[in-house]
Amino acid sequence: MNKNQLLDYKLLDSGNLMKLEQVGPYRLVRPALNAFWHPQLPAAEWDSADAVLERDNKGNGHWNYKQPLPESWQVRHAGFTLLVKPTAFGHLGFFAEQHANWRYFEQEIPKLGNNVKALNLFAYSGIGSMAMARGGAAVTHLDAARGMVEWAQENRQLNADVPDAIRWMVDDVTKFCQREVRRESKYQLIALDPPSFGRGSNKQVWKIEDDLLKLLQLCRQLKADDKPFRMILSAHSPGFSAVVMGNMMTDVFGKGEVTSHEMTVADSCGRLLPAGVSVTLSSTK
Repeated sequence: MNKNQLLDYKLLDSGNLMKLEQVGPYRLVRPALNAFWHPQLPAAEWDSADAVLERDNKGNGHWNYKQPLPESWQVRHAGFTLLVKPTAFGHLGFFAEQHANWRYFEQEIPKLGNNVKALNLFAYSGIGSMAMARGGAAVTHLDAARGMVEWAQENRQLNADVPDAIRWMVDDVTKFCQREVRRESKYQLIALDPPSFGRGSNKQVWKIEDDLLKLLQLCRQLKADDKPFRMILSAHSPGFSAVVMGNMMTDVFGKGEVTSHEMTVADSCGRLLPAGVSVTLSSTK
C-alpha cells in the first residue's frame, strides 16, 4: 500500500471491547468499550495493525507502535479531506459516527431560507462547521481549546469546496453564549456535542450533568423565533439517553418536533458499532 496515497477511513471490525480501523494507509486498534461481542475478522487481520492504543488501570492511554507512524497524515471521510493526528486520549481528529449529522447540516440549511446563521459549540476539529458552511450558512465555530481551533482551520484549508464563511472562536462555551445573548445575536441552526467533563479557555469547569440544561436555556435565547430553526444535541455521556436529551430539549424549547438516532459506524462486515446518541429539534418558527 502506498502510504502517501489519500485513502478513506473504514471501520473494519469490532469486538472484545476494541475496534479495528483503516485510517487512510494505516491500520489502528482502539478501545470500543461497548463492543461486547466477538470480532468477525480473523486474528491475523487484527495482528496486522500498525499501532494499538492501550490504557492502564487509571484510564491513561498510550500508543504501542509496531512501526513508526508520521505525526499526522490525511484521510478521506464523509466527503471531506481530514488531518489525522493520533493523540494520547485515543482521538484521531474526527468522530466518524457524526457522519449523519454532517449530512443533515448540508441537506437542511438550504431549507431554512437565506442568510442562515449557524452556531457550532464544542466544535472540535471543524467537520461539522465545514458541513454547515458547505450547506450555505454563515458559521460561528467555537471551541475552548486553541489547538483544536487551529486543527479545524487546517482541515478547512484541505477542503477547497468549503466556502470561507466560518468565524473561528476560542472561548468558553457558556461565557460566549452569555455574551451573544446580551448582543441579541440570533441563530437558525445550533449544534453542540458536549463532553462529560471539560475546562474552558480560562480553566472554567464544565460538567454535563450540572451545565447542559443551563447551556440549552442560553441556546433558547439565541434561537431566531421568527424563522425556521434546527438544533442538534449529541452526547456520549452515560445517563444521557435519547429520552433524557429529548425531554431536556422539549423542556427548554417548548415546541418543535424532536427526533433521535443512535450514532453508529458500519464495519466492513455490515455490523453497526454504536457511539453515542443524537437528538434533533426542528421547528417552523
